[in-house]
Amino acid sequence: MAKFTSVEKIQAVIRFQSGVESVKSIAKSIGVDHSVLLNWIRQYEYHGEKAFVKSYTSYTLQYKLDVLNYMDEQGISIRETAAIFNISTHSTLSKWKKQLEDEGIDALKPKKKGHPSMKESSDHTLKTQKQAEGTPEALQAEIDRLRMENAYLKKLNALVQNKEKSPNRTKHK
Repeated sequence: MAKFTSVEKIQAVIRFQSGVESVKSIAKSIGVDHSVLLNWIRQYEYHGEKAFVKSYTSYTLQYKLDVLNYMDEQGISIRETAAIFNISTHSTLSKWKKQLEDEGIDALKPKKKGHPSMKESSDHTLKTQKQAEGTPEALQAEIDRLRMENAYLKKLNALVQNKEKSPNRTKHK
């Protein structure tokens, strides 16, 4: 699906409001489903041109609950609610509603986006190591690590001694 600029969306809405063309014919001509165009029209009716000026938004838990409560109390559709609250797509509301029904209020809490920083993950591993300290598995892992370290040092020592005994050794001036 192609992304449309705010100017293109406004032009499509104005074409509809002129009364010459139907929703389906305009939608077909610009290559979008008619339900999407209907959503644009609703958003334009409620918010004017500001409806199409988008920035990335993060909705608070309270805002999500208020929107869902408004939808239930007023008995209006998900699409209409999205238009009223200027939420770009109704599927966002569908997702909120499903999360609330399936997992409860905690599922609606905003989550950090992106990958966690390296510092956070290393702090997490230190905490889990401290928690697991003293368990038989943790002790066995430490023993194995120390054995590998000793074996490495023994091999390194043997290589250094062999290099010193080697007759091919060149003298440095």
